Amino acid sequence: MTLLDPAWLKTFDAEMFREFGIDHTDAGWDVETLLSYADLPPSEAALAFGRDYDLQFDDALWQRRPG
Repeated sequence: MTLLDPAWLKTFDAEMFREFGIDHTDAGWDVETLLSYADLPPSEAALAFGRDYDLQFDDALWQRRPG
């Protein structure tokens, strides 16, 4: 089994929180799902996740960051 780089995951979670107000735990992601994005830099992976799951359009789930 391939393991996630802890530094990548920490940065990914920070980017997810900055962009969408959640981290991978809030999203309910497991290691297998995260590995499908781990080939991307963390900031790109967070944006790809947001696009794949339409997070930018789901303001009802969490408060968007200003501006």
